[in-house]
Amino acid sequence: MEEIIHHLAIFVSRLWQIHVFGEGNTRTTAVFFIKYLRTLGFDATNDIFAENAWYFRNALVRANYNDLKNGVHETTEYLELFLRNLLLDEKNELHNRSMHISGMFEEVGVESSKANIENVEANIEKQKADIRNRLLSFSNVISKKTINYVLELFSKCGKKEYFGRTIVEDITGLKPTRASELIKLLIDSEIIVPVTGHGKGKYRFQ
Repeated sequence: MEEIIHHLAIFVSRLWQIHVFGEGNTRTTAVFFIKYLRTLGFDATNDIFAENAWYFRNALVRANYNDLKNGVHETTEYLELFLRNLLLDEKNELHNRSMHISGMFEEVGVESSKANIENVEANIEKQKADIRNRLLSFSNVISKKTINYVLELFSKCGKKEYFGRTIVEDITGLKPTRASELIKLLIDSEIIVPVTGHGKGKYRFQ
């Protein structure tokens, strides 16, 4: 099983990397992979993919990302943890922060780091409250569910990461039409702005 899981991790990461499915590549890769696993006799379902969509996507990135100058090498270890949970029913914790590479380039004192984290978290909560207030001031008929979708998207992307409809779908689980409607709402309420230089239909929070 160790060898099988390693092989499957490499297989799905390479499939995802060539972007064979075009728009909606990550989501479609997951669906294809589930069907492929079933042909191999595994009882695979969509549950873990739905619950850990952002982790799955980032694990695919880490399986293909190299920065040799700074000692960063592609690794399937995070995908393998995901697959061990899926196929062996293990309970490995799947945290996106474990895949961050920024910590490899600088060391910060523990207390200083904690203080920075607290400040960042406080700032994020303030920004979330501001987004919620701006949505409600834009329209008083926006549902709590829609607001939660927006806040979840902000939590994942922040103000620096750009995103398109596909990422909105991956994070929220919304269908394409509903994801497009959510993006239009955010544009109209001036919560997000278009980003140039990264292809058509890319935005970021302002």
